[in-house]
Amino acid sequence: MATALKNPLRNAPDETVDWWRVAYLVNLSRALDHMEETRLVPEKKVLYQFSARGHDMAQILLGCRLDNPGDATCGYYRSRPLLLALGVDVADALGSAMGRAGGYSDGRDIGVVFNYPNSRGASALPMCGGVGAQYTPTAGWAQAIEYYRTVLNDPAYDDALSVVLGGDGSVASNGFWSALTIATTQKLPMLFYIEDNGFGISVPSTFQTPGGNIAMNLASWQGLRIFSGDGTDPAEAARLIDEATQYVRTERAPAMLRLTVPRLEGHSFQDTQTYKPADFVAAEWARDPLPKLRDYLVPALLSEAEWAGIEQDAQATAETAREAAEARPVSQPDTVMRNVFFEGEMQVEGGMFNHGYVAPAATETPSPEGQRINMVTAIRRTLDHELEINPRVVLFGEDIGPKGGVHAVTLGLQEKYGTARVFDTSLSEEGIIGRAVGMALAGLMPVPEIQFRKYAEPATEQINDCGTMRWRTNNRFAAPMVVRIPGGFFKCGDPWHSQTNEVAFVHNPGWKVAVPSNAEDAVGLLRASLRGNDPVIFFEHRNLLDLAWARRPYPGDDFVLPFGKAKFVREGTDITIVTWGAMVPRCEEAADGLSADVIDLRTLMPWDRQAVLASVRKTRRCLIVHEDLQTAGFGAEIAAVVADEAFMDLDAPVARVTMPDIPSPHNPLLLEWAVPSVDRIRARIDALLEF
Repeated sequence: MATALKNPLRNAPDETVDWWRVAYLVNLSRALDHMEETRLVPEKKVLYQFSARGHDMAQILLGCRLDNPGDATCGYYRSRPLLLALGVDVADALGSAMGRAGGYSDGRDIGVVFNYPNSRGASALPMCGGVGAQYTPTAGWAQAIEYYRTVLNDPAYDDALSVVLGGDGSVASNGFWSALTIATTQKLPMLFYIEDNGFGISVPSTFQTPGGNIAMNLASWQGLRIFSGDGTDPAEAARLIDEATQYVRTERAPAMLRLTVPRLEGHSFQDTQTYKPADFVAAEWARDPLPKLRDYLVPALLSEAEWAGIEQDAQATAETAREAAEARPVSQPDTVMRNVFFEGEMQVEGGMFNHGYVAPAATETPSPEGQRINMVTAIRRTLDHELEINPRVVLFGEDIGPKGGVHAVTLGLQEKYGTARVFDTSLSEEGIIGRAVGMALAGLMPVPEIQFRKYAEPATEQINDCGTMRWRTNNRFAAPMVVRIPGGFFKCGDPWHSQTNEVAFVHNPGWKVAVPSNAEDAVGLLRASLRGNDPVIFFEHRNLLDLAWARRPYPGDDFVLPFGKAKFVREGTDITIVTWGAMVPRCEEAADGLSADVIDLRTLMPWDRQAVLASVRKTRRCLIVHEDLQTAGFGAEIAAVVADEAFMDLDAPVARVTMPDIPSPHNPLLLEWAVPSVDRIRARIDALLEF
């Protein structure tokens, strides 16, 4: 950055604004946009380009106000000016746009999907490609601020705030409304910064919100302070940004700042804007904030020569950054296999280990205590212990507070640990998981509950974004958490509460998946998850929660099971039976009187393929049993691996017993027909043995 930027601007109307720096950064943002549009995109060195012209000045004024290391912000694809104000390396910004090594993602993600770990001020949380996906994680960070301030008594967060950027189109998204509900019902220090340019790609803002003015429509929303004005007028934008940020910091309450700005280029480089009338485009250019900024500063605060010098400095910085970015290599292709999961090298930001957490000593050997307990009690006791020894653990979800959860797993925990650590949420699965992402990024260990497996569907985007975070930021950010999900059949079934479909989570990169079949394994896998550094789906099968077969003595407070290590429930020589969850006791019963390896996988991501292959090579027969549907169920993956790696060892085809490809039926008689029964499993075993 040019030396001149260090000089204070004389006679500034608002002395808290470094107008010299603002002028430089706006010119730098314009230089980068122009360079991409006229050179780098035509030369195919940048494949995705989203101009920030028109949005830039106000974003930079906002970024200059985010100087607390406890602050965080999350933007979207037109937010590069904000990152420039936060201090991101310009060569990183351009190199990321070119997909080169280093930068935001090491070439793994498109360059407009930003992230920026920042110890000097606000970190830019990992942005997502989905419109509206940025809102609920930012609300989670805001709730973490309050947690640090009120529960952990950390004064560093007293004046911190969380800022989310969104366009006028994003206010129609589920994430926006969920975050708005979270922030206002919990009174969180969160600023909703809405850049209203009138269009979501080609769709007018009147299609997103009545009248096209979200600030006006939310004027009566309880608990939300509204600020609104012209984002192209330097004095007005600076005043509103100062008022809004100061309100959130001092009142520790949410606010919305809506600024009208022109989108001076298309949605992306390929967008010709033919849907805009010519007079509308001309009116947008007449509102360009750059000439307005120049007129505001020259000659009152800057001379013509000083403004020209700032322009030249910005151009020189952009050109130097381009040379540095183009000199960067493309990452080696095989490196894309790294950082799907934690590999021992700590992420730069996110997770409790970055805040001093040290996992207690653990053992894989159980120390049984007392009588056998059911899985509900085992899970509750494990959660209780980890809440007691780790103040960063927080539990939340629908009905988990005074009610104790619909399956009573969290009964009594809110009474013991308080409403700040064990709390109910609004009815929004996207909000539950998105909030957990922000809290995890802030260094907490969130344990959100999705009440039933089927209810996870609205949270699919947040689940995917969380799982890919470590990979797509190349280990700059990670959001470890434990998502508890009950599911599967119970006394009856139905399409809404009895789904399993664990394979959907396995197909989301970056998630570990636990499917314990008994109380002891539930303790060991849950504790490993709560002390780990990756996001985990912890599946609690409803039929096993109080099943007599699944009861085991409590294995002790130090018992931890590693992921990817299967358990042999029975051992034999004639057939290998691979299963997990509620099918384990049925397979054990079906194999009674036979010489069979019955393998309980215990985790599906990772799964113990070596144990399965070794068993198949011994028994020469393989049967896979699971409750999920047959087509594309996880058993198909196991069968493919066995066929690929142990085909010559087989004396019979790999077989499966599963649910048919139908939803779970409600009537118990219909359900029992559909779910693999002991008789159906035994019949398939006998057929394989006779093959």
